[in-house]
Amino acid sequence: MRRSPLTRISRGLTFLVLCVVVIVMLFPFYFMVVTAFRSYDQYLLGSGFSLESWGVLFDHIPVARQLLNSTLVTGGAVLLIVIVSTLGGFAFAKLEFRGSATVLLAVLAGMMIPMQSIIIPEFVNIASLGLVNRLLGAVLVYAALGAPFATYLMTTYFRGIPTELIEASVMDGASYWQIFLRVMVPLAVPAITTVAVLQVIQIWGDLLVGLLFLQQPDVRTITVGLATLQTSRMVNVPALMAGSIVSALPAIIVYLVFQRNLIRGLTMGVGK
Repeated sequence: MRRSPLTRISRGLTFLVLCVVVIVMLFPFYFMVVTAFRSYDQYLLGSGFSLESWGVLFDHIPVARQLLNSTLVTGGAVLLIVIVSTLGGFAFAKLEFRGSATVLLAVLAGMMIPMQSIIIPEFVNIASLGLVNRLLGAVLVYAALGAPFATYLMTTYFRGIPTELIEASVMDGASYWQIFLRVMVPLAVPAITTVAVLQVIQIWGDLLVGLLFLQQPDVRTITVGLATLQTSRMVNVPALMAGSIVSALPAIIVYLVFQRNLIRGLTMGVGK
């Protein structure tokens, strides 16, 4: 069937708008990659290519150590968030207990509190435990900040799973732990993947918590290490862009690998 002129114009305008959006969103990545392969003088001139900025990056910060710290902090926090949110989501969605609605409301209220307003009390609590400048302290802070949203998402997902599955399992003699581990967790893999990927992206790129809780050079994450590249007089933009590439690649790879699982988990959660 032939499309009307109005339909073709509409499609053309939509395509044009999408092209503009893509250019605007991808230009920062283009700038980052091009600048990372220039020296500081070449960056000021706006031409030429060099690997000097990469040498500056590896000379000024221990990239490998800080990437390891970021991996340990992110992995530990995501593991805690997944465990807590999966258990909590199952309890709120499928187990009836007194005050469950109030507790869930309190959990959801945690999503509405700005992180900046609670970061100082968090620091005081972590300092009282002697966990400042320790990776465990940052893991606990990130887990506390990410658990409310993850619990809400898992609760929404578990509510969409038929309760008849639990009733049938109980009639077969399964305990609630067995139902949770053998029935609910396998069914919730898309939602768990969604929670994990979203939290990896959030925690890996965070700077504020790292600056406050991981101040010593040997425990800094890669994002905090990049912040130390700047001096009071000058910022070495090419070296900073090189570090940004190193820092961004793991999160980008995680997103690309689990992209389909992420989209499926989000859409299934919304549909249910």
